Amino acid sequence: MRPSVRDKRSPVPLNENTVKSMQGNRRKDTGPEIEVRKMLREMGYPGYRLQWKAPGHPDIAYPGRKIAILVNGCFWHRCPKCNLPMPEHNRDYWTKKFDYNVRHDRETLEALQADGWTVVVIWGCEVKKEPNLIRKRISAAFSGHRSPGSSPPSW
Repeated sequence: MRPSVRDKRSPVPLNENTVKSMQGNRRKDTGPEIEVRKMLREMGYPGYRLQWKAPGHPDIAYPGRKIAILVNGCFWHRCPKCNLPMPEHNRDYWTKKFDYNVRHDRETLEALQADGWTVVVIWGCEVKKEPNLIRKRISAAFSGHRSPGSSPPSW
């Protein structure tokens, strides 16, 4: 097992299987992120930056326009549309982990908005099920309008 790098903010997994499972997950270049980037190019919005040095390091950023796109995985970020169940084992760990993730997401959103960024939050399930909704929200961000769903539902 490779050693994990910890930032001391999120809880430490107690189970080695949990550690292995988490190490196998991508932090960037996930399937939904790649699909959204493809969508952006098809819509005529190339020139984005990845993991830009803005508050929270948004997944996709247009620094000149101050547009940040956060592509959240439904499991890790607790999508309100999917309402996924809590894992059965090690509930205390998972509760702390998910609470941390949701709090961090809220803080990132608030910090970006306070810094003048327009933020579009895209959930993994929307990439598959609602690509037209995503396109509308992205277009609204580029045209300077906020559309419904530009920010996540209140956590």
